[in-house]
This record gives sequence, structure tokens and C-alpha cells, in this order.
Amino acid sequence: MHVLLEQGLVIFGQRIAWAELFGQVFALAVVFLAQRRSLWTWPVQLASVSLLFVVYLSADLGGLATRQVVVGLIAVYGWFAWVRRRDPVFGVVVRRGSTLERLAVVVAFAVGTVAFALVLDALDASWAPWPDAAIFIGTILAFALQGIGLVEFWLVWLAVDAIGVPLQISSGLYFSAAIYVVFAGLVVYGWIDWNRAARRTADRRGSLTA
Repeated sequence: MHVLLEQGLVIFGQRIAWAELFGQVFALAVVFLAQRRSLWTWPVQLASVSLLFVVYLSADLGGLATRQVVVGLIAVYGWFAWVRRRDPVFGVVVRRGSTLERLAVVVAFAVGTVAFALVLDALDASWAPWPDAAIFIGTILAFALQGIGLVEFWLVWLAVDAIGVPLQISSGLYFSAAIYVVFAGLVVYGWIDWNRAARRTADRRGSLTA
């Protein structure tokens, strides 16, 4: 892993470690695979978090490093959950969240960000505790919602992207910042596609109960 951090390539005058390059490419692939509701989403995610954990730890971003560990655990759960809930025709079953579920997500995002930012600040674990914490909490929520098949997880990802781009640039991780911009485009497309899938699932259930 040390070699992956110390060696890499230079793009537009910026050195990109192999660990950052492959970690972010795998992360980008995860969004692509999730949009298609592929079971490969989760093993690719595990590979990504393993690489990015080392990258963020070396960049003194404790929140983002810790995020990789938690996301790895959620990826194991998501893999198991998607295998159990896979429809032979429609793939992984997805749905829109209820008003109460959406409110719970907003509250969890806000409260979680405040709490974790205070922890990072107290431990001096990050030079930017507030955006670091928001990305950490948002990512955990997004993957948890993705694991249970809620369409709204794409909206949480959009919020994470909006916060993540300036933080990555400020950290000198320009390639990661560029990947976050690409993420945003894929997220919008994924949001549209999952909404269509949720609508088909709802229509199918409606026809079965009619």
C-alpha cells in the first residue's frame, strides 16, 4: 500500500497517487453499478474504501478516513440485503421513501453532522471538521438508504458532492474533486432511473392487489 501512495502519475501538473486514482475510479464505478442495481456494486465498493482509507488518512482527513471503514461495513450489509431482495424481472426492488422517512433522513443528516464535527474538532482529527463531518454522515446515510432500496439516497449523494468538491480542492486532491463532479452527473441520472424503477414496482404491486 505504501507504493500505491508514493507512486502514481502526473495529470495537468498534479501528482495523483495510484491509491487515489484507483480508489476514486472504483468509487465512480460504484455509482455506475448502483444506477443499474448490480450486485457488483458492493464488492467494488469494498475495494474502493480499502484504497481511499489510506489516501484520506495520509491527507489528515480523519472524518473521510473513518467514513471508509463504516462504508465498508455497510457494503457488506448492502450486498447481503440486495441478494435477498433481488427480483428476477425487475432486479433489486426499490421504492420512494415516505414523508416520515424523508424527514428522518434530514434530521439525521443535520444532527449527525453537528455531533461528528464536534468530535473531530475535539480530537483535532481534521483541519476542516464541519465539511468533513457532513461528508461522513451524508455518505453513511446514502449507503444505508441505498442498501434498503430508497430512491432518496441519490439526493443525499448530491449534497455530499456539493460539499465534497471544495473540500477536496482545498486538500490538494484535485483528481478526487474532478471525480466528485462526475459523480454529480451520474447521481442525477441515477435519481431519474431509480424513480422510474420505483414507479414500475408500485404499478406492478397495484396491479397485483387490484
